[in-house]
Amino acid sequence: MTRFGAMYGPDLTFLGVPACDLDDPASWDEAEVVILGAPYDGGTSYRAGARFGPGAIRQACYLEHDGVRPSLALGVDSLLDLRVKDAGDVMMLSGDGYAAHAALEQAVHTVAAAGKIPLVLGGDHSIALPNITGVARAAGWGRVSVLHFDAHADTGDSSYGTLIGHGQPMRRLIESGAARGDRFLQIGLRGYWPGPETLRWMAEQGMRSYEMTELVERGLAECLSEAAEIALDECDGVYLSVDIDVVDPGMAPGTGTPEPGGLTSRELLDAVRRLSYELPIVGVEVVEVAPAHDHADVTAMLGSRVVLEALSGLARQRAEKRGQLQPWKPAEPLLQRHTSGDVSP
Repeated sequence: MTRFGAMYGPDLTFLGVPACDLDDPASWDEAEVVILGAPYDGGTSYRAGARFGPGAIRQACYLEHDGVRPSLALGVDSLLDLRVKDAGDVMMLSGDGYAAHAALEQAVHTVAAAGKIPLVLGGDHSIALPNITGVARAAGWGRVSVLHFDAHADTGDSSYGTLIGHGQPMRRLIESGAARGDRFLQIGLRGYWPGPETLRWMAEQGMRSYEMTELVERGLAECLSEAAEIALDECDGVYLSVDIDVVDPGMAPGTGTPEPGGLTSRELLDAVRRLSYELPIVGVEVVEVAPAHDHADVTAMLGSRVVLEALSGLARQRAEKRGQLQPWKPAEPLLQRHTSGDVSP
């Protein structure tokens, strides 16, 4: 395994966290979370550019790279209270999708098999296939449920003659058995795809898809509670897959396949924070940030904050398990929340 650094742009780590080399286990032995970049967009079917997503997510932040960053919501500093390392980008050439996916799967499996949480910065959503496969190889075939935030189901059979495009990874995962169809929960679907044949296939697998009209009618919080309950049934861990296009393109224009009518950025951040805090997360990915189509870095910034919310939720969960904090109370006033024995400065 080789650490290639950044394939595109400055060789920066996420918010200045320590770098590590997957070829040198000692450099990340103490880590709880290992960040990997997956700069690949060979699976796109519309607007390319997500290969530049990992660099954009790492750079899009006004916070000091060596400062204190306590979460106002959770009262923890994820980059101090959680041991996070950044292993740089996996070498993924868009001209050879199978080789690119194989390299990423091996990197993710290396991290997961060591008992760490891989957090992957994409890249187009085809990388869900190697990411979740790599985690399943370590955590147990079919023992990892998936919570999938997306405007699109990504359950197509093939596209332009390939089986590994960004519209097919969820079908491939279920077909292989890496993930169970009846423990595959999709949140935020909308628009005009897929068609009846694909929807029938999804129903036959037992998939549960929360389309936007259902989320609006029932409320996002209620649907998340239901999805979380299903995800925990007969599975040992939860993989969180976040396609940034789940958010309305008015708030996240920098993506390859925008679809109007999505979640707000606040709704996505609240959901990621809650799920990362409540559930046994074994892997996270944030995909489809395409900075060439962005405006004022708003999509890259949102991607960065999705990562921070996931890390903060994990940090709070682990601090409570260690007995350092009492259970989180979201409605507790800000100053009281930050002066009641929190672990962060």
